[in-house]
Amino acid sequence: MKKFNIFLLVLLFSTMAYGKIQEAVLAGGCFWCVESDLEKLPGVKDVISGYSGGTVKNPAYKEVSSGTTGHRESVLVKYDDDEINYATLLYYFLRGIDPTDGKGQFNDRGFQYSPAIFYMNENEKNIGEKVLEKIKKDGKFSKIEVALVPFKNFYHAEDYHQDYYKKETFKYKYFRFRSGRDRFIKDHWNNK
Repeated sequence: MKKFNIFLLVLLFSTMAYGKIQEAVLAGGCFWCVESDLEKLPGVKDVISGYSGGTVKNPAYKEVSSGTTGHRESVLVKYDDDEINYATLLYYFLRGIDPTDGKGQFNDRGFQYSPAIFYMNENEKNIGEKVLEKIKKDGKFSKIEVALVPFKNFYHAEDYHQDYYKKETFKYKYFRFRSGRDRFIKDHWNNK
């Protein structure tokens, strides 16, 4: 009986600890940058770089970057919705990209680098619509070109892409600086 009670306690606590973890899939150009930005948010438990939305199963980076797979570079975000809700996550995601550029992000060009929110249900679709509308109404941008599309699939990117900003700090910082992402964020989002 004692072992059974311990088992129930372990089961109860594991359910409590992980019962509120949700997932979101977002595309904002270079997944290294999106992963780096979102992992800093309180409530975000993990961010995985990968590919989403295309027709090729288990694509490789070279295939996706060629633009022939229909996939976008994306991230799978695991977050605790008691600490950060979906709308807040989307808002911070949008503050790390150029929401006016539907043809890529910064120096990464093509559909495979275009911004998107992949909704998993009608509630997420409605929240996505409201967040995008709010950004548009704020008047910072004359147009918003972030696709809001139903989630179809997500494939993990190769291991060397995961946590790239931690593994290759200097290369990552140089890439990010040269891309123009940080300049755009500073000019359009900071203190506004």
